[in-house]
Amino acid sequence: MPPSYNVYCDESCHLEHDHQGVMVLGAVWCRSDNTREVMTRVKEIKARHGVAALTEVKWVKASPAKLALYLELVNYFFDDDDLHFRALIVPDKGKLDHASFRQQHDDWYFKMYFDMIKVILGPKNEYRIFLDIKDTRSASKVVKLHEVLCNNMYDFRREILKPIQTVRSHEVQILQLCDILLGAVAYANRDLHRSAAKQRLVDGIKRRSGYSLRQTTLYGEDKFNLFAWRASETQA
Repeated sequence: MPPSYNVYCDESCHLEHDHQGVMVLGAVWCRSDNTREVMTRVKEIKARHGVAALTEVKWVKASPAKLALYLELVNYFFDDDDLHFRALIVPDKGKLDHASFRQQHDDWYFKMYFDMIKVILGPKNEYRIFLDIKDTRSASKVVKLHEVLCNNMYDFRREILKPIQTVRSHEVQILQLCDILLGAVAYANRDLHRSAAKQRLVDGIKRRSGYSLRQTTLYGEDKFNLFAWRASETQA
């Protein structure tokens, strides 16, 4: 059997007319046979801070009262060699010009998803991708996304990429880690400073990763990989 990986994906401000300039797509992944251990560790961290296992931790809930919990979760991610993160950052959706490239926003969105996830994928492994449910279009979206990813991987027999599954983030501990890391990247790129607790988390992630969270890392960066996509480069 080939090595199997679980990939947990999340997104921030991906809609065309949501009045948000910055869009971020991201994923946390690990070996499939290690997911149970990761889930258990996250629950243990929550318990140490008086948070029930089924209580969702996510970026929008970060506050001074729960800062120690969030910092421990961030440090756990960086300390566990089996956990990896990748994000694609679109700094300014206002610069998009879909008409010139004869495409719809959804066409561009699926291309961005492939650009985000292609670094994760290898032809000799198999992957199970889990996508956080965001809207009523989730069912049709995952079918199209799976098709785009498989075609771009030349995985016409669907041996590398298993069908994408939608999940609810409050039920999946690893997806909650993705939400926190993704939220920090988005916060840094929106140049926000309204929350001291969130700024502490951003600063902690900058320190542990060694990156500004606003620039592209080396392609082969395996732990905390970032790609800052520029509209002026290409939309094709």
